[in-house]
Amino acid sequence: MPTWRFDAIGTVWEIETPEPVRPELRAGIQAIIEDFDATWSRFRQDSLVSHLATAGGSAGAPADAAAMFEAYRELSAATEGAVNPLVGEGLSALGYDAGYSLIVGEPRPAPEDWQSILTWRDGRLSVASAALIDVGALGKGRLVDLVTAALADVGGDVIVDAGGDMTVRGEARIGLEHPFDPTRAIGVAVVRDQALCASAVNRRAWGDGLHHVLDARTGIPVRTWAATWAIAPDAMRADAVATALFFDGGPELAERWGVEWIRMSTTGAAQRSTNAPVELFTTRRA
Repeated sequence: MPTWRFDAIGTVWEIETPEPVRPELRAGIQAIIEDFDATWSRFRQDSLVSHLATAGGSAGAPADAAAMFEAYRELSAATEGAVNPLVGEGLSALGYDAGYSLIVGEPRPAPEDWQSILTWRDGRLSVASAALIDVGALGKGRLVDLVTAALADVGGDVIVDAGGDMTVRGEARIGLEHPFDPTRAIGVAVVRDQALCASAVNRRAWGDGLHHVLDARTGIPVRTWAATWAIAPDAMRADAVATALFFDGGPELAERWGVEWIRMSTTGAAQRSTNAPVELFTTRRA
């Protein structure tokens, strides 16, 4: 199938369709991505979240902000606070800031009472005090869903892949990249009319033990799990579960949401949900 490749939000996108994507549809998809980035990117000084981080207060937000933060509410509860949308300051403190300084400071836990600081209602997003929102736990998955929806009128099989977070209309066999050796796979997943999202500590890593998956309670990167994969009807929930699987409570949330999953520990052992549509090559089990 023809593949449209482009760079956006810090990753490579590949959209496979039976026929080349029409120019007007390409323009529409690029506008969707730009709007999302202008709202949620903490790496842009002109974004909504950067404005709120500096000034606090309230601003208009996209209609799907409520769905995203309601999912965060469940993520936070399931992981006993390990996942928190106010983790942005913690990432910045370790050097993963807007300027990519990579200058490591003291770990900074996120506010435990984030739901009293961050509120969303009636199309408005508010913070009671200046706070840096980071939607990385599920944001890219949500954007993949938005792009997929824009392709609803395209006939035939469609794959939207944003750097490993993807939706599949039809069927595809997807290799699960080994977190310690990108030339290898730990297994192959069969995805049918679903989304698959992955997360790994070797991605967005900038030093010994420093990577983008923080425990919000401590501000310290996770150490137990190295990579996760989740398969769900939509990419936002798959992305959310892929994040939750780095913590206790992740498998239980996946079961409640009907999400299948696989994860590999930092020792190389693997776990999977009972019905995960995957063939694992590794024989080690956690």
